[in-house]
Amino acid sequence: MINVLAIGDVVGKLGRETVFSKLPGLIEEYNAFFTVVNGENATTGNGINEKYAYKMLECGADVITLGNHAYSKPEINNMLECSDRIIRPLNYPADMAGDGVTVIEKDNIKLGVINIMGKTYMDGKLSCPFKTLDKAVENLKRRYDDLKCIIVDFHAEATSEKKALGFYMDGKISAIYGTHTHVQTNDKRVLDGGTGYVTDIGMTGSYDSVIGLKKEIAIPRFLGEAQNRFRWAEERPMINAAVFKIDENTGKTLEITLINKDV
Repeated sequence: MINVLAIGDVVGKLGRETVFSKLPGLIEEYNAFFTVVNGENATTGNGINEKYAYKMLECGADVITLGNHAYSKPEINNMLECSDRIIRPLNYPADMAGDGVTVIEKDNIKLGVINIMGKTYMDGKLSCPFKTLDKAVENLKRRYDDLKCIIVDFHAEATSEKKALGFYMDGKISAIYGTHTHVQTNDKRVLDGGTGYVTDIGMTGSYDSVIGLKKEIAIPRFLGEAQNRFRWAEERPMINAAVFKIDENTGKTLEITLINKDV
């Protein structure tokens, strides 16, 4: 059995500093064999730069996934083109930098990671996540006869789209979990075909915030008052994540543990 640790969206300075300091201990605590971190909001503002991406890898991330802010920091394009340890949503147009699929081998075990993005309430230029993901999984299994474990980060807004894709891919992949909404959902389950599923694993950032944004800024926006400058909150760090226990021989998820704690 192997444990795959998935870290929810890393938000702002507080989120990235929390990952830098706490990820090694988290890996040890949960005996994580493989770690995937969604880093698409890790810089001030949005996106991620090379400096922070490489530091996340140094701290224990095996793969970094992204989302709708994948290209907010243009300098990341070079890393996307050169490294197999950072991927962007696969259903972006093919001419954009990077790829949405990677396969990493550790201790003679191959693990595939796919980053895909939802279309509902998201970027209209995306191809269908259902057809794109299905084809990508077929291609991976055709290319790697010994690839049993495939993990999918589905960066999407609509819970219905996430749920539908989970059922659609059941039995074809090891696990699929949602990112993007920054709120962890209490619906972990192993589907009938052995695919682990969570609608959204949440965020790593400020517990005392509105999905990472300072509440003093977020609340006036909803009241229709003057909009202050966008700023991430920097109080009360928390980590949201999930651990998928997977049988590396069958690729099926056996158990899921959600992590939601102040640190």
